[in-house]
Formats: sequence, C-alpha cells, structure tokens
Amino acid sequence: MITITTPLDKKTVSSLKAGDLVRISGIIYTARDAAHKKLIELVNEGKSLPFDLTDQIIYYAGPCPAKPGMVIGPAGPTTSGRMDAYAPKLIELGLTGMIGKGQRSNEVIEAMKKHGAVYFGATGGAAALIANSIKSQETVAFPELGTEAIRKLVVEDFPAVVLIDSYGSNLYESGRKKYKR
Repeated sequence: MITITTPLDKKTVSSLKAGDLVRISGIIYTARDAAHKKLIELVNEGKSLPFDLTDQIIYYAGPCPAKPGMVIGPAGPTTSGRMDAYAPKLIELGLTGMIGKGQRSNEVIEAMKKHGAVYFGATGGAAALIANSIKSQETVAFPELGTEAIRKLVVEDFPAVVLIDSYGSNLYESGRKKYKR
C-alpha cells in the first residue's frame, strides 16, 4: 500500500505503476462531465479556472447530499469515459491525477504519458464507504450544477488503485492478459 499526500507532484506520479494500491490524503476536487464542459469553456474564453489544476487530482463524482450529522452523502465514482473529451486539455494544463471507473480513450492515455499524469480507480458500488474517507467538503465552483458542482474535498486514506500509470501501462489490459488462458 502506497500513501500519497496531495498535491500530486510529477515525482510521485512517475513512481506509480499500474496495479499499485494507494491511499490518498489531502485535497482532491470533484467534477463530472457538466463541470468539465464549463472548465473547458473558461479555458477557451481565456478566463481563469476556479482552482489551479497544477498537481491536482479530480475525482469523477457527484456526491449525494449529506444526511444530518454527515460530512457528505455517498460519493462513488462515475464512468470516466464521459470526461475523455475534456481530460487531455486539463492534463496539459497541469492536472496530474484523475479518479474514476472504467477505461480511458487513447487520447487521454497519450496526454497522460506526454504530460505526466495517472488514472486511479475507485470501487464502484462502495460510495458510502468511500464517503467515510472524506473529512470535509466545500463547493468551489458552479453551484448551479447541484450535486455536479465542483467540490474541494479533504480526504484521509481515500482507497484507490492505479489503473493507468504515466507510462501508459494499463491494468485493464495487463489484468486481462494475466488471467487469459
């Protein structure tokens, strides 16, 4: 088990390999497809982003509202492919980590290799358990998107696995080969 504390710098990114189990602590941001579209619109308009992407991790999630006494509601990953049209530009702008579920496009993987980024997987179906690692949350952009607004999360020991590393090694491919007869 590898412990990662954000921000996620290039040295740490380059040390991670597909299949590594990690626990992430520090600040991560949530954003789904609607928020990604708005981020790219800001970039295209030459406007400032609501947070500096440099060495940051975006978690592809739209957390549910919190029940009384809870920091956040269930916060499971969404399918990452919905962000594939936007991710290469954000990686180019300094994003070093993404957390989600499912395969990524070749364009995203090439951007990860070129600019030094990593793709982590979070376990789908474990949204309530994942929420336990979230210690605080604050909406930082696009509140009009409701649960899909961008949130700044403080996490402690957020469980994930490196699905695709900065060298392009892909657990979806290597895992299948390992068990194929």
